[in-house]
Amino acid sequence: MKPYLLAAISVSFFTAPLAVHAGEAPAVLLQLECASCHALTKPENTSLDRLWERKGPDLYYAGSKFNKDWLVKWLQDPTKIRPAGEFYRKHVKPGAKEDVVDEPSLTIHPKLTTKDAEAAADALMTLTGPEGLIEKGAFKNQKVVPSMGTMYFNKLRGCSACHMTAPGKGGLSGPEMATAGARLQPDFIYSYIKDPQKIDKGIWMPKLDISDADLQKLTSYIVQLSAKEDKK
Repeated sequence: MKPYLLAAISVSFFTAPLAVHAGEAPAVLLQLECASCHALTKPENTSLDRLWERKGPDLYYAGSKFNKDWLVKWLQDPTKIRPAGEFYRKHVKPGAKEDVVDEPSLTIHPKLTTKDAEAAADALMTLTGPEGLIEKGAFKNQKVVPSMGTMYFNKLRGCSACHMTAPGKGGLSGPEMATAGARLQPDFIYSYIKDPQKIDKGIWMPKLDISDADLQKLTSYIVQLSAKEDKK
């Protein structure tokens, strides 16, 4: 196993047709289409076995994690977020020079209709998780010079070993960061970098020994990446 594949969680999302559930109550829609793969309430079982076997990321704090506009768009046309799947070690195979993603083994995520996507997003945004899980207002939105942010992300903190900032640039075992600023709330990014295990118990993303100033820079850099993508 190559070093760049030895870290954060990996979920893979593709597209596939889905039966329409128009008219269903949002909470019912989540149970019908999400509960089989995602935890909608905080799990009692927080063991590593459960973490490694789950089919999709926990959603019981989705309202404190995602941006609603992104959810509505993504649920209608899912794109791959984690190149190597929910648990990357199940979805890699030896390549000529290094491990590569075993694409056929990846999970297919369904598409929702516009109406169902809006209803599901509304319901997901009500799931905010336990009080204090996310440090609200912690991110100060201080801009960082792109070259400085790149240095922190790639060299000083080694984030690129597991995360891509653009197609083909970075590791495969963690979620891509090019669209993270559009996908995730800044306070969630800040809180997750600060203490991943507080939010996702047992996760193998390391807890960094990092100052608040550097944490602010990393968060700003990730948020700014999405703005850069939007201009393309």
